Amino acid sequence: MSLNLHWPRTLTSRVWLIFLIGMILAQALSFGAQYYERYQMARNTMLGNLQTDVSTSIAILDRLPAEERPAWLSRLARTNYAYLLNAGEAGVPIKAGDVPIAVTSITDAIGEHYPLTFTDIPGPKKHFQGHLRLSDGSPVTIDVRPSMVPLSPWLPAVLLGQLALMIACTWLAVRIAIRPLTRLANAVETLDPNAHPINLDEQGPTEVVYAARAFNTMQARIAAYLRERMQLLAAISHDLQTPITRMKLRAEFMDDSAEKDKLWNDLGEMEHLVREGVAYARSIHGSTEESRRTNMDSFLESLVFDYQDMGKDVLLIGKSEVVIDTRPHALRRVLVNLTDNALKFAGAAEVWVEANNGSLRLTVMDRGPGIAEAELQQVMEPFYRVENSRNRETGGTGLGLAIAHQLAMALGGSLSLSNREGGGLCAELKLPL
Repeated sequence: MSLNLHWPRTLTSRVWLIFLIGMILAQALSFGAQYYERYQMARNTMLGNLQTDVSTSIAILDRLPAEERPAWLSRLARTNYAYLLNAGEAGVPIKAGDVPIAVTSITDAIGEHYPLTFTDIPGPKKHFQGHLRLSDGSPVTIDVRPSMVPLSPWLPAVLLGQLALMIACTWLAVRIAIRPLTRLANAVETLDPNAHPINLDEQGPTEVVYAARAFNTMQARIAAYLRERMQLLAAISHDLQTPITRMKLRAEFMDDSAEKDKLWNDLGEMEHLVREGVAYARSIHGSTEESRRTNMDSFLESLVFDYQDMGKDVLLIGKSEVVIDTRPHALRRVLVNLTDNALKFAGAAEVWVEANNGSLRLTVMDRGPGIAEAELQQVMEPFYRVENSRNRETGGTGLGLAIAHQLAMALGGSLSLSNREGGGLCAELKLPL
């Protein structure tokens, strides 16, 4: 089984991983360096003490009477080595390439005065012995049991404390470094040219200030460009109304004929298109309407009753029992466009309302011809019409859904289209509660 390691996807995880690995390696190197330095210092100190202690102890035993020597063994014994008044244990000679450093120290201490031999003693805990004879010929064995240099109990705790402190500092540094990026990402995610722009705070480190200033400038440019485009469209559409009106007045004085009827119909279509263009241009400013507390059940009942009074087949299904802050004129325009669209192509419409999960869902359904899946997004673009079912003969301009989509975004919601099972179109408007 192979282990596949993947680079983390988020910048926070990557920075954390880099810092964490770096800190662990740095702490490991620091611990290794400290431990090695303590080991070298402790070994040198121990070997120096060993030389002095062995030379002193052997001199004492050599000068003591034979009967007093056993009483001194406990006094001369140390943690890692002791003295025996015998020939020691049977062992094997120490190999030339595997001589412990303590052998050299003992040899340097007493080797000139006492002939020494060393043997390895096998067993559960391997050790070695040095054999010599005193001036009177009595055997003495130096039993050496090497052990690891002791580690201070506080050293690991201090190193772990350092690691914890560095992790805390890293967490703070990563948080400070990532927070501006998070704010910038949230600002980009919620960027809405239709709404009043909210500038990022231009404070903090130089790089953060530069990024915030660049974002604010970009946001202002987008808003200015969009405002200029909409003003241009509104101006053109508005100015076209005057010549169209004059042309209609002139057509009134023409003799009745088929050509007059065609001209009148064309002028009517042009006038309708101009009105829709002005409405679309103004829809971009839907956010300028003042928000009001609106009872959604009463609002929807009033809308549906108006259609029913005109003899239209429109039904309201469900109740929300919620009161929300919204712009009622903009919301009414969205629902009217969707309902008119359903009535135009299906002859009937159903308005469903449901409130759950912190959002209000308003759905307008029909049993018309529907829209091809590939065109569900395109139909909400300005002046786009589905040729096979929504053509000029129906009076459509291709702006109804575009206006509804624009106003839905201005209300802080979203508009989506989907085809119903069994045929028909489903237009769903989601608004936050």
